[in-house]
Amino acid sequence: MKFSRLFIAVASTTAFSCMALLGCQTQGSTPADMVMRNGYVYTVDGKNSVQQAIAVTGGKIVYVGSDEGVASYIGTQTQLIDLAGRMLMPGFVDAHMHPGDGGRAMTLCDLKYQTMTRKVFQETIQACLDADKGKGPDVWLEVGSWDRMGMTGLDGDPDKSTLDALKTTRPIQVRSTDFHTVLTNSRGLSVAGINKHTANPGDGKYVRDSAGNPTGICEDGAADAMAAVVPPASDAEKLKQTRAALDAMRQQGITSFFDALSGPENGKAFTTLQQSGELTARALLAIKLDPAAAAVDPAKTIAEAKALANTYDQGEAKVAPGVSMRHVKLFMDGIINAPADTGAMLAPYLRNAGTDAAPKWTPGKNAGELYFPPQVLNPLLLQAVQAGLDPHLHATGDRAVRDSLNGIEYVRQQLPGNGFRPAITHAESVDPADYARFKALDVTANMSFQWAQQAPSTVDGTSDHLGPARFARMEPSGSISRAGGRVAYGSDWPVDPLDEFLALKIGVTRSGDPLNPHSYGPKYAGRLNADPALSRTDVLRTITMNAAEQLKLDAVVGSVEVGKFADLIVLDKNFMQVPEDELGRNDVLLTVVGGKVVWAKAPFVGLDPKALSQASTSRIAQ
Repeated sequence: MKFSRLFIAVASTTAFSCMALLGCQTQGSTPADMVMRNGYVYTVDGKNSVQQAIAVTGGKIVYVGSDEGVASYIGTQTQLIDLAGRMLMPGFVDAHMHPGDGGRAMTLCDLKYQTMTRKVFQETIQACLDADKGKGPDVWLEVGSWDRMGMTGLDGDPDKSTLDALKTTRPIQVRSTDFHTVLTNSRGLSVAGINKHTANPGDGKYVRDSAGNPTGICEDGAADAMAAVVPPASDAEKLKQTRAALDAMRQQGITSFFDALSGPENGKAFTTLQQSGELTARALLAIKLDPAAAAVDPAKTIAEAKALANTYDQGEAKVAPGVSMRHVKLFMDGIINAPADTGAMLAPYLRNAGTDAAPKWTPGKNAGELYFPPQVLNPLLLQAVQAGLDPHLHATGDRAVRDSLNGIEYVRQQLPGNGFRPAITHAESVDPADYARFKALDVTANMSFQWAQQAPSTVDGTSDHLGPARFARMEPSGSISRAGGRVAYGSDWPVDPLDEFLALKIGVTRSGDPLNPHSYGPKYAGRLNADPALSRTDVLRTITMNAAEQLKLDAVVGSVEVGKFADLIVLDKNFMQVPEDELGRNDVLLTVVGGKVVWAKAPFVGLDPKALSQASTSRIAQ
């Protein structure tokens, strides 16, 4: 939606109306560009205080307090917004997502995250082929949002023959919702040059049959290698996808985001949009480190990452949103969910030694794989931190989490007093002995709360493969928080639909919402497990101040306080007051970034956001 069609409810004050306001402007005060009053202003400051009004000048907050106190900031040119009692809070800081992939997913053959039988899976993809008959025989069909775990629970894991049965000679690749698996057809394997003699990458595998032939299932690094065979989008297509991603984010109230797997394509796209004034959220990008290259020459690996960072990093944050590239991303393992079982565990996954009718789950031989062993990880982390690059480590299994913590501890010992801020993302299985280490080592646990609900990915297969003890502590946001650790939220979009309020609701209840289309039905009702939930207060901090701290933005965003950037959202419902079962049924009515309105919807109607922001824009420090 173009900004010119977005409107906001504003009472534009005149000299006459200002005189009618009690204490409208006291002598010596400076009128603000914008005043928002008569609201429930949830500040997320050190006391989680609630106020009534704020004033904004030059894109920064200059007043937070009462309606009476803000009156002195209202002048003849001040834009006055009546919140009508609604909740205003800091803009959301989504500290782990993949917006490039999110925008791109909007253009693919979309399976819509649905749990499908093999027949429906084939019919849906065939419909995409039939609707795209103009494409030549060598043009890839890309399919996204495949719920592999749900499908496996219904019909077993598919393979290349599932796609070979379709009426096409085109190469096809289907990406799972978690982005850790690609399924391709025989034509796709041929185009990619993958056969029984192809070696597995160091951070993944081509699943093979008993004769050693690839089945079409590609895991982790092998999935990335297969995806890389598809020609990249053109610059124009990439910009279109990035605009779509930003539009989705501002509607969700996201004012800062962490692109957890970025590169020059995303860096270029976000920079281009920033230069044209179309960047509507603060972009922080991470560079993926390759384990094979790091094992051979860690110094070269870090030097190349630093050179890329220097190309796109724009320095310290300013009022107007910009681009930052100061993080590196390391995949320590895969995923702990069945049937992949690629997350690195301290003890093996269980396997069914019985039958489907009479299962007998016993320890198997597979404990997942660690992609960065300690002898590679520790010196690599040290050199990254010395280069000014904060590490962001994907670790889902308890062994991967422990080795990540050990590596961070090594760097802390080598560089005492260094202010680097590491994060371990996902941390779906953590040994209880490691809960307190997050606080001790000042490590952020970046969690995706929507995974802490009963779902095909958690209770259909995964619970059996983990066993009762490990399943009981799966998704331990509450346990880490109770041990004093900092928990931040990241949506991991487009691994899941972008629905921040549903995720926050699940963070509070550890259960889904049957009335939310992005959740699951009656079969998956009830809590996931006994791990403690977060309070409403704590869960809002995870997506504001805690996320800002993870990203070193806490001095300028994350709370509604004087001196910080005016990154703000107004909600339809008060998150602190609605019934628990309604927490995931909320909406963002207004999104403001650096004092500029970037999204607005009814009932805020009456004035173009560009006009609202003209005064503020002219005073923003570029």
